[in-house]
Amino acid sequence: MKTTVETTDSRRDAALDHQPRSLRLLAREYFELTKPRVVSLIVFTAVVGMFLSTPGALPLTAFVAGTLGIALAAGSAAALNHVFDRQADAVMARTHGRPLPTGQLTATEALVFALAVGVVSMVILVVWVNVLTAVLTFFSLIFYSVVYTVWLKHATPQNIVIGGAAGAAPPVLGWAAITGGVSADALLLFLIIFLWTPPHFWALALYREKEYAAAGIPMLPVTHGSRYTRLQILLYTVLLAAVTVMPFATKMSGWLYLAGAIPLNAVFLAYAWKLYRNYSDQLARKTFFYSIQYLALLFALLLLDHYRVFIREAMQSALY
Repeated sequence: MKTTVETTDSRRDAALDHQPRSLRLLAREYFELTKPRVVSLIVFTAVVGMFLSTPGALPLTAFVAGTLGIALAAGSAAALNHVFDRQADAVMARTHGRPLPTGQLTATEALVFALAVGVVSMVILVVWVNVLTAVLTFFSLIFYSVVYTVWLKHATPQNIVIGGAAGAAPPVLGWAAITGGVSADALLLFLIIFLWTPPHFWALALYREKEYAAAGIPMLPVTHGSRYTRLQILLYTVLLAAVTVMPFATKMSGWLYLAGAIPLNAVFLAYAWKLYRNYSDQLARKTFFYSIQYLALLFALLLLDHYRVFIREAMQSALY
């Protein structure tokens, strides 16, 4: 009787497996490949880079096409990351529910999708933005999805430091999309994200250490231990706090930015110090999520400060 029931269940499951997926479900699975929450922060920093690149209004075509092209390229890189990391993702609790480990999509489907989205992004950037932005975006895509994911991630505990260059590129890409070049201010935005990446990601790696070890990925907590990683988080956060003052020092931004950046850094430093002195998984998790809010708010401050004169005039007009 038991065998009969098991056979019936197996046939039923097989039949369900062969049923066509709804278009809505399929779209959701492909959308998940693009890591939308990560890409949203990438696009936001790129857009801020666009606005900071010029004192006036942005050219509409370059703004829209640049934003779309960078977003699609980031989504393509994320999908390629899913393809190349699918075996490690299946081992880790944080990632085992992704479309490839669960079998919702095949590696071939994900690869075709990633390549198609990547090609579209390059066409958009070349035709409607400029070649420099397309080239920089292409190299960022390859560096993250291939160099970092396939090689660096498995080769060295400094993977996230070196690989962070790809994640730090979006403001530079946005800047290039509007101006057709790259300035020192754009590189300063790059440096801020570059220094933010290690404390941000190592906080995650601390409370996911066992998962990374099981997947055979040499993240810093796995190779050098928790205390050493926490010290590195603290040191990088101190360096980050110092560098985030530079937009004010170079007159890229004004007092509004500085007034907001100081408390943001104070909280981040407090998290890093507490994490170093008295570790807990809960505190590491809080540090990780605060770091995301920190970067978003820091770039929002840069944007608000850039347009503070226009905001003040608009408020005065509204009052009178």
